Amino acid sequence: MPTALLFRDDAYLTETTATVEAVNERGGIILDRTVLYATGGGQPGDAGTLRRADGSMISIGTAIYDPEDKSRVIHVPLEGQASPQPGETVTVLLDWDRRLKRMRIHTALHLLSVVLSYPVTGGAIGDGDGRLDFDIPEGGLDKAEIAEKLNALVARNADVTESWITDAELDANPGLVKTMSVKPPRGSGRVRLVAIGDIDLQPCGGTHVRNTAEIGLVAVTDIEKKGKQNRRVRIALV
Repeated sequence: MPTALLFRDDAYLTETTATVEAVNERGGIILDRTVLYATGGGQPGDAGTLRRADGSMISIGTAIYDPEDKSRVIHVPLEGQASPQPGETVTVLLDWDRRLKRMRIHTALHLLSVVLSYPVTGGAIGDGDGRLDFDIPEGGLDKAEIAEKLNALVARNADVTESWITDAELDANPGLVKTMSVKPPRGSGRVRLVAIGDIDLQPCGGTHVRNTAEIGLVAVTDIEKKGKQNRRVRIALV
């Protein structure tokens, strides 16, 4: 059975009850539903805990998609954790503080792709920081100028909303995809679009804040030359 990805419908949901579907040979725990984001699209998997009926806790270091069945999420426990039994009911508790930092920086990176309207060749989201790689011809980039433009977009207090289109609709609108290396999640017949007011619209399967006001101030911490036409721009929450 596919794992129900509750974070897709509500990124602010911090816990849920779930049933243990299976425990693999490496101790990975597969549940019927989860609030933990599974690694993908440059966003790392969430950490959290599973609370058992007797009150004991299982610490989860990350969540990943099952390489043998991409529709299922494996909850990877830290070393030395007890294993639950298939059929057992647990409560999944999200490490919210860490997730919120990632949501804030993820939405800020979408805005960065508006400030620098060049093809994106890569990216990564950290706990309060992140980066995008751009296919940019030779030319100077100014950290202060980029930060000023980025924070001006944040200050517009734009709502962040989502909608869905079919794979065919995305194919008919290839300009929606900004990332050259990370493709939007497909396979279910539909693709999720994330809109930031009238500022930005692009496919994305990750988690975001509800309004840009939640991002707060952002600094451009570094600009690295990664090749003749590649610049890596790093940002961080202030």
